[in-house]
Amino acid sequence: MNNTKKIQEKLVSAGLDALLISDEKNQRYACGFPFTDGAVLVTTGKTYLFTDSRYIEAAQKALDPEIELRQFGGGKRLHEYIREALEESHVKRLGAEEEKLSFADYRRYEELLGLELTPAQSILSELRAAKSREEFGFMQEAQNIAELALADVLKIIKPGVSERDIAAEITYRLLKHGAEGNSFDPIAVTGKNSSMPHGVPGDTLVREGDFVTMDFGCLKHGYCSDMTRTVAVGYATDEMKKVYDTVLRAQLAGIAKAKAGVRGCDIDAAARQVIEDAGYGQYFGHSFGHSLGLDIHEAPNASPSCETVMPVGAVISAEPGIYIPGSFGVRIEDAIYLTEDGCINLTHADKSLIIL
Repeated sequence: MNNTKKIQEKLVSAGLDALLISDEKNQRYACGFPFTDGAVLVTTGKTYLFTDSRYIEAAQKALDPEIELRQFGGGKRLHEYIREALEESHVKRLGAEEEKLSFADYRRYEELLGLELTPAQSILSELRAAKSREEFGFMQEAQNIAELALADVLKIIKPGVSERDIAAEITYRLLKHGAEGNSFDPIAVTGKNSSMPHGVPGDTLVREGDFVTMDFGCLKHGYCSDMTRTVAVGYATDEMKKVYDTVLRAQLAGIAKAKAGVRGCDIDAAARQVIEDAGYGQYFGHSFGHSLGLDIHEAPNASPSCETVMPVGAVISAEPGIYIPGSFGVRIEDAIYLTEDGCINLTHADKSLIIL
């Protein structure tokens, strides 16, 4: 993956000569190479990747030939190599990631490079909001792995199994099916704990008549998946069935509204109205969804306060929920890819109420 040309086009329109990229996810987006130290410098005519001896061989194999690779170390520090490249490219206006760098690092770069930095995080945020078909494919791979893991995990859920056991099984199965790791720590909560949207898996045991909510995802090619399924164990009461059906109808309403060109708040409102009409409005406290990609939480969001128009290629979660304190909670989550005409659902796992 090489998105440097897209970044160069944005530099011209922003009136910048170059963009210094220090964040690992942004570096991966720019040049397709994941590493933990170094920097990427994209100028209007050339791209440099700076790394050390630990990653140099892998970078030589992975990078497009048009990206110039420079190794720092051996007495010469990273900022010295960056400064040389800036001088070679006659850079006067340099952009940086003001949202990713600490204030101290931001000021230190200005001092070491001898240039005033211009906030330019928006260039990368806007580009990353619209996923290419290649990125879509990576995220679909991650989602497919998650669904294989879900099918395995459902087989172990029964009375007496702990939340911690379920969470551990999720992680094991994701890795077993080819994941590079978790996209976030898995959530697995049961019974009354399911009323906590981000409950932490503990020693609570599954009981007959419980809901079990599992929210998890994995990484593939650096890209995230994210899904939630809520299942019942043994049986579900009429109220449990009603709440589950309400959440499912709300999710489907939001998905039906979701497409490029629609504001995030309008997608949220379509789902929220279903829950409010059913009398559970006070129990839906979070937004309909968030964007995801290289990070599990990106922008823009499908939230009540987001008036941003969704771009073509945005991937957002579709995850309404109802959480009744002291009783139970239900959340159903898919990931959807927005097009001009609607959306493509990356998630294919069954959404009907499963009673194990």
